[in-house]
Amino acid sequence: MARIELDLAHAYRVNPQQDSDYALLPLKMTFDDGGAYALLGPSGCGKTTLLNIMSGLVAPSQGNVRFDGKDVTRLTPQQRNIAQVFQFPVIYDTMTVAENLAFPLRNRKMPAQQIKMRVGVIAEMLEMSGQLNQRASGLAADAKQKISLGRGLVRPDVSAVLFDEPLTVIDPHLKWQLRRKLKQIHHELKLTLIYVTHDQVEALTFAEQVVVMTRGRAVQVGSAADLFERPRHTFVGHFIGSPGMNFLPGRMSAAGFHTAGTILTPPAGRGLADGEFKLGVRPEYVSIASASDAGALPMTVTQVQDVGTHVIVSATREGHTLKARLAANTQQLGVGDHVCLKVMGEHTCFYQNEEIVP
Repeated sequence: MARIELDLAHAYRVNPQQDSDYALLPLKMTFDDGGAYALLGPSGCGKTTLLNIMSGLVAPSQGNVRFDGKDVTRLTPQQRNIAQVFQFPVIYDTMTVAENLAFPLRNRKMPAQQIKMRVGVIAEMLEMSGQLNQRASGLAADAKQKISLGRGLVRPDVSAVLFDEPLTVIDPHLKWQLRRKLKQIHHELKLTLIYVTHDQVEALTFAEQVVVMTRGRAVQVGSAADLFERPRHTFVGHFIGSPGMNFLPGRMSAAGFHTAGTILTPPAGRGLADGEFKLGVRPEYVSIASASDAGALPMTVTQVQDVGTHVIVSATREGHTLKARLAANTQQLGVGDHVCLKVMGEHTCFYQNEEIVP
């Protein structure tokens, strides 16, 4: 296993002149030895480019990559001792499951008895012990991807195992099982695992630390709690959560926070300088309040979604929309009803130039 340090930028164009020319804007990042990380963001944000730079499939156009302090920027994946699992299965159909899992170990001349033991351990972890003698060609796509995962995990001496959206071809129920299994494998084997995905549930349930990316930039690195409670950037607030964070533009003055034709009183101890801000609050922290509450907005309900375990209420005021995630037994609300929604509280955040205000 290795500690991976990145100090780089990358552009596929020659002589990049502006931010939009870069696949990865300048970044400095460290992945600790034995950690479980996820690179999370929408398609085209630079996740796979970053992963391929770490593996050695792509050389950064600027900067360097270090493994345990050693510069490996120009080394091949083999020289870096990296295992990489791709979006679609990469296996040998003519081999059995056991032969596929053993292949990386045989290439490294590991003794036969050690290979057998290691293959047995990984097959048991992936619940494939009963399929070891089956040919891979006869297996379903999800079973083939499990073999691919196993080939990535079978080598005990790798610097890191890199996953590029490996559960895309897996059906939803098995996907949940495999995420749980990967987390268990990480705890048992203490491998450095880095996992690329656009699915926030995958990222937040698998990783100890999540790197949220957008437009070639890493905007926040943190735990699931960090990303949910204190998004450092409005993009993180939008992207994490279902629904995402509510944002209300407004202006702070001595009288309070002016937004949507109302002046709201900030929580005690949350004084801000006068100026333009965005108020951010999660739907989970929006609640129904009385008309006299100085931290609430009078609004009109536009949509009510009952999803069984909770209700998502959408309401508007002067062109601004708020979503509230309320308990299923909350008072019955219908479209057109007037309601006061409390947005000021201990979980309320404020943003300026899309960055959180401390």
